[in-house]
Amino acid sequence: MATIKHISSKNADYGAAEAYLTFEHDEFTMKPTLDEAGRLIPRQDYRLDTLNCGEEDFALSCIRANLRYGKNSKREDIKSHHYIISFDPRDGPDNGLTVDRAQALGEQFCKEHFPGHQALVCTHPDGHNHSGNIHVHIVINSLRIEEVPFLPYMDRPADTKAGCKHRCTDAALRYFKSEVMEMCHREGLYQIDLLNGSKNRVTDREYWAQKKGQAALDKQNAPMIAGGITPRQTKFETNKEKLRQTLRKALATAASFDEFSSLLLREGVTVKESRGRLSYLTPDRTKPITARKLGDDFDRAAVLAVLERNAARAAEKAAAIPEYPRHGKTDIQPTKAPQTAPNVQRLVDIEQKKAEGKGRGYERWATMHNLKQMAATLNVYQEYGFTSPEQLEAAVDTAYQEMRQTSSELKALETKLQGKKELQQQVLAYAKTKPARDGLKAQKSEKARAAYRQAHESDFIIADAAARYFREHGITKLPARKALQDEIEQLVSKKSGLYNTYHEQKQRYTELQTVKRNIDQILRREEPRRRKEQSHER
Repeated sequence: MATIKHISSKNADYGAAEAYLTFEHDEFTMKPTLDEAGRLIPRQDYRLDTLNCGEEDFALSCIRANLRYGKNSKREDIKSHHYIISFDPRDGPDNGLTVDRAQALGEQFCKEHFPGHQALVCTHPDGHNHSGNIHVHIVINSLRIEEVPFLPYMDRPADTKAGCKHRCTDAALRYFKSEVMEMCHREGLYQIDLLNGSKNRVTDREYWAQKKGQAALDKQNAPMIAGGITPRQTKFETNKEKLRQTLRKALATAASFDEFSSLLLREGVTVKESRGRLSYLTPDRTKPITARKLGDDFDRAAVLAVLERNAARAAEKAAAIPEYPRHGKTDIQPTKAPQTAPNVQRLVDIEQKKAEGKGRGYERWATMHNLKQMAATLNVYQEYGFTSPEQLEAAVDTAYQEMRQTSSELKALETKLQGKKELQQQVLAYAKTKPARDGLKAQKSEKARAAYRQAHESDFIIADAAARYFREHGITKLPARKALQDEIEQLVSKKSGLYNTYHEQKQRYTELQTVKRNIDQILRREEPRRRKEQSHER
């Protein structure tokens, strides 16, 4: 899943940003890594480009702009903003994401959301933990050198003017998150909902504490491993991660809040509730850790929901109620979901392949392949609880209808979202022309109004186009910009959920369809054998 992170910098050395992106640095100290001769070590693979810098490099261009406008001269001034867009490691093998494609997406994102700023866009093929997550760095000069249109995350006229500075507010960062989600949906990349928190919320401080702790533990275990001794602990866990595991262990068995609290007390953890929010106090702390700092899985609503499910499950088990279907309430759905998702593949028609000219080697391979896939097919068939091919066929049809329905909802939501974004563009364009429209009202004579309108012709062309759009769509009262942005973010979040649901349904439909085709092929092959046995018995 793609994420976006923001870092503001007061460092007046703009060249340091470029050096960090192009040379190897120690991930803990952030100091450059040197070779045996004391020289900087270039990064092995990266893509780098500049925007709005002309023929100059990024650092020199930024310094000239700061001098021209008399900005960023104080020590406390924010000189640059650093945005990092990290993609899911699976996007490479599954969705064809390459370093070049990520670089193009980063440059497009920068042009759309940071126009008028000198920018440095650099893409790296890997992250700190060598997980293979391609990520894009966007470093912009905080100073704007050109006047730009009014963008959705801007909230004051100065945000569009040349010589003014970029501000990354909470609302702006939420907007950037929604745009990253939209970009991933548009490009067919993995994505989660960035607007509504996360199940495990790991801060930068905890992330680096885990990294440093793991490095220290590996160093401590190295002599033991070299001596053939298996270390007792090989994975370092932060105190917050240990607390999360304790909470999950209690949530796995507790059926009420009192039972949940008592199970935590046995581990020395005290749970407190204040103003509808939960916090957890561990023995080594004097100040409790709020659920918000641990993740959404541990807030009051999520905890009560898990406890309610546990209580319902215990009641069902006591009453010996049969297990409900996983994918709906109809009788054609499977009665039990498979615990694992084997990779079921189509059976090979060996006779057809032999007729096409395949040899004995291929026949031996296809025979073994079919035996493995028959076993996997029957395994899935049994684990889903199907009792007849007709029930399997009905489940395939239902899975297809569910997928089509979600697809229709997704398309309708995309159309609505596109309409809201178009309305937002018109509202922002109309708001940008307000000074010109107010100036026209202040003119006393018709001649003065005509001259004023001609002097500000471009503004009135934009205003007239926006007004025409409002009339054509029956809009008599313009929506508030903040309310419109909130509505767009809600639609993006809903689209993310539907998008993931659609992919799950598509995977399930594909799996069931493969199982059905394999079952049909198995039955067709066994049918002549049955007929021969029946004729022999007679």
